[in-house]
Amino acid sequence: MYRYYLIAVIAIAIDQITKYLVVKNMELYEQIPIIDGFFYLTSHRNSGAAWGILEGKMGFFYVITIIVIIGIIYYLHKYGKDNKLFASALGLILGGAIGNFIDRLFHQEVVDFFDFIIFGYDFPIFNIADSALTIGVILVIIATLFEEKKQKGKA
Repeated sequence: MYRYYLIAVIAIAIDQITKYLVVKNMELYEQIPIIDGFFYLTSHRNSGAAWGILEGKMGFFYVITIIVIIGIIYYLHKYGKDNKLFASALGLILGGAIGNFIDRLFHQEVVDFFDFIIFGYDFPIFNIADSALTIGVILVIIATLFEEKKQKGKA
């Protein structure tokens, strides 16, 4: 069971180290092309959620994040023993939630830096914690679909 918490800790560590490196080595709004016209490292700050929604609503984010963390821990202990993919996904979601929570708690904003332009669309800038959350949610969906298929096979 604790290996899934290790996934969270690794996600948090990578997230916080990369954010530290961006803050220490790049000026705010500085952009470094990695693949010109497609992928840039861009030093950005976000006091809201994805796409800048709910900007400056830190109290809301604190409460929601604490509720999410409690829910993840509950589901991890209740269902994680029986489904390794589901538990791994929850570990990623937990790590992502805590990674961004640390930024909001100590800096009242989140450090973002992955900047993609996809078919002319400048996708919202994001970070490792956001990636862990997204991958975790996708894996929860996949694990849930596998579990439903397994249950239908038993019926």
